[in-house]
Amino acid sequence: MSQSDQYPPPSGFSHHEDDQLRARLNQVAEKITRPDFLAGQGLGNELGFWIFDYAPEHELQVRAYLNFLPSLMARQHPDIKMAQVNLLEVLKDYLTERGFLDKAIAMQKSKGDAALLKALRGPLHMDKFAPYLIRHYLSHEPDIVLLTGVGSLWPMVRAHSLLNALHGPLGHKPLVLFYPGRYDGQTMSLFKQIKSNNYYRAFALVP
Repeated sequence: MSQSDQYPPPSGFSHHEDDQLRARLNQVAEKITRPDFLAGQGLGNELGFWIFDYAPEHELQVRAYLNFLPSLMARQHPDIKMAQVNLLEVLKDYLTERGFLDKAIAMQKSKGDAALLKALRGPLHMDKFAPYLIRHYLSHEPDIVLLTGVGSLWPMVRAHSLLNALHGPLGHKPLVLFYPGRYDGQTMSLFKQIKSNNYYRAFALVP
């Protein structure tokens, strides 16, 4: 990778944190353009779902990299179609289409978070939300799917539930979830504090 194709150093952290994060981010493009990755094969030919976890305090640095990545891919791999899906945008569009967005905002203000979560439990069931995501954001059949913004959706949408719902419809299409927390290959911990259900069907993109 040439110097111009490397992500510039993030700022605001110790040199060690900067170097470590930058080194991991600079491996992403190489990883997602490998033939085995594009074939949707994980380790041992399992489904090609991957997780790039990172410290939640590095959220802005990771967002900056994700803004940089499409131009890098266009220069180096113009034949690869990459879909970068922000889950917060999906949620807003989904609730708007169903006529729930304004009602949800009003309910949160008047009745609080608990009442809102209870009201959205049905509409945000993964049997409804996951097909909407696929239909509206992945209908152009991308070669790679990158999911971002999962931290903004908690607790309305849980990462492990969404990934489980996408396994069947996406099959072996490679998918990377950018996860502000910790994934140790078995357990997901959002923000490194909120433990999720055990999840064994994804692999660490850059350990």
